[in-house]
Amino acid sequence: MKVGNSMVVEIHYTLKNDAGEIIDSSEGQAPLAYLHGARNIVEGLEDALDEMEVNQEFNVTVPPKLGYGEKDKSMIGEVPKDRFPTDVELEVGMQFVTESPDGPHPIYVVEIKEDVVVVDGNHELAGQNLHFSGKVISVREATHEELHHGHAHGEGCGHHH
Repeated sequence: MKVGNSMVVEIHYTLKNDAGEIIDSSEGQAPLAYLHGARNIVEGLEDALDEMEVNQEFNVTVPPKLGYGEKDKSMIGEVPKDRFPTDVELEVGMQFVTESPDGPHPIYVVEIKEDVVVVDGNHELAGQNLHFSGKVISVREATHEELHHGHAHGEGCGHHH
């Protein structure tokens, strides 16, 4: 069975940055399960997996526009220090969740100044090439419920109901 739309696909993968550092991996865990065609994973990886078969290995570089997008400078700004919890010692790299018109949105502390904190609302991998390698573990038809919900169910899918 080949990878195609409305199929639940399980993959083992390793994600590296341009420097070859491992950013994420399914090694030692259940394979990642996703509903192909529903954009549950980054577009460039999903497109590369199209038509692959079980046990087929992949090695693909996804550019920012097909990954997490380019960095949007308008998503970087200064927030007064007094808007942060007083019981937290601020550090570069910390993540906070803010409310946006689209719901909860993570922001990252990128610089701490005297009276303000510079935060970045871009995805932490925005603007980066994503280097995926791995293997297709299984392919099956999605259930009616999975199609209705728009994602795979079961171990490795990251969704719980």
